[in-house]
Amino acid sequence: MLTGILLVLIFLVMAVLMFLRKLPVLIALPLMAVAIAVVGNISLSEILTSVIGKGAIRLAEAYTVTMFGGMLSFFLQKSGVAESFIKKGAELAGDDPWKVGVIMLLLITVLFTTLGGLGAIIMVATIVLPIMASVGMTPIVIGGLFLIGLSTGGILNAGNWAVYIGVLHLDVTTVRNYALLLFVASFVFALVFITIELWRGRQIKSLQKYIIRGTITIAILAAVGFAASQIPADQFNGAVGKSMSVLGTILEYVLLVLAIIVAVNIVWDMIRKKNRAVVQWYAYFIPILPLVLILVYQINFITAFSIAVAYGYIVTFRKGSLNMLTQSVIEGSASVIPAVILMVGIGMLLNAIIGPIDFSQTHGGAEWPVIAYLRPLIAETIPGGWVGYVLLFTLATPLALYRGPLNVWGLGYGLAAVMMATGKIGAAPIMAMLLSVGQVQGVCDPTNTQNVWLSNELKLDVQQVMWRTLPYMWALSFVGLLIAAFLFY
Repeated sequence: MLTGILLVLIFLVMAVLMFLRKLPVLIALPLMAVAIAVVGNISLSEILTSVIGKGAIRLAEAYTVTMFGGMLSFFLQKSGVAESFIKKGAELAGDDPWKVGVIMLLLITVLFTTLGGLGAIIMVATIVLPIMASVGMTPIVIGGLFLIGLSTGGILNAGNWAVYIGVLHLDVTTVRNYALLLFVASFVFALVFITIELWRGRQIKSLQKYIIRGTITIAILAAVGFAASQIPADQFNGAVGKSMSVLGTILEYVLLVLAIIVAVNIVWDMIRKKNRAVVQWYAYFIPILPLVLILVYQINFITAFSIAVAYGYIVTFRKGSLNMLTQSVIEGSASVIPAVILMVGIGMLLNAIIGPIDFSQTHGGAEWPVIAYLRPLIAETIPGGWVGYVLLFTLATPLALYRGPLNVWGLGYGLAAVMMATGKIGAAPIMAMLLSVGQVQGVCDPTNTQNVWLSNELKLDVQQVMWRTLPYMWALSFVGLLIAAFLFY
């Protein structure tokens, strides 16, 4: 019992140090992993081999996916596709603040299903912020809308999925089904945020028209999201494969026809020697191509990103494209190194808490000592039913802020491993919980670099952004947990 209490104290001390910014998370996670292993009576040889050595590469697939995602992100920026995509959308927006807000939200969301990193955020923000400001939107609405769009796109970011799959050993279909429904819910709350905040700022006079518009948009999104989440992964066997559902068949043929149209246009433009410096319409498929390949055809994450990069190279080919591609590979990989190092630390922490993946097999079915100490303590606080699950984590949602224990880029995955080891809660509900409360962290957390940069750019207090967006995101977390309860309990 004493050992278990000491292990919990290590969690708390590290959480406080990170909260007070006395210890950066990149250093805190490896230190915590070693401290937990020592207190948990793990031998020195196991600490060196299993915790540090094997832990550092535990999430190797996840951070390799992140690097490939970084390459595609940089390519979209350097090729001018992302900038052109936003400007095209701005041309359609007009001067209606609500319409401009919704279109900018759509563009930001789509881009950040693929884009990532502060550089990409700054690039997109420098284009969309003036557009929204030009129609009279206040800085607080602009900042909140941008952050919500960024976080909503992140729900469908395949690089983020790879971490959940690597940590919790889930299949793509489980993550996909939940993420699609949470994505719809998040977009709904984004529309609610736009409508209410513009109304509060007297930028729209009557709510009725916008409520009707929003309801129609929500209905379409809900129908598409629910339908997509209900298609089993094994019903897709390639673009010309047999499908067990009418919806699957229609989708396959639509994508096949679209692929043929794109291919014909690419060849025709090459024959005509069309100016390739101008971004063509088919280049706008680059950011969503990995998502389609993964969602529909269950293609490997790294392969999907590689195909998207190759497609992007072809459709934007011009003088200097090879150098641009090389720079994207190098700089894109370098841009995600902080996230990679963080995942190295998370892997060490996971191995310190639950042991290496092959431990029980190589030790005759023995249990990793740390889990044996922690299980009795943690099991007492974990609810067994869906009501307790929803209530507990709804109340605990703010613990995702300030590098708290539910922050996935802090102690979140380590705590998830402990909860899963109790046997009272499965991997899928844990994934759903982290994704749900993660929306609060992604939008509201004042310690996020994007929040700090955006607030400085808009001349806002970063705390002001948190308090204005927190009610919406907290409510979204509650809805996300309800969806999880419906799916997994």
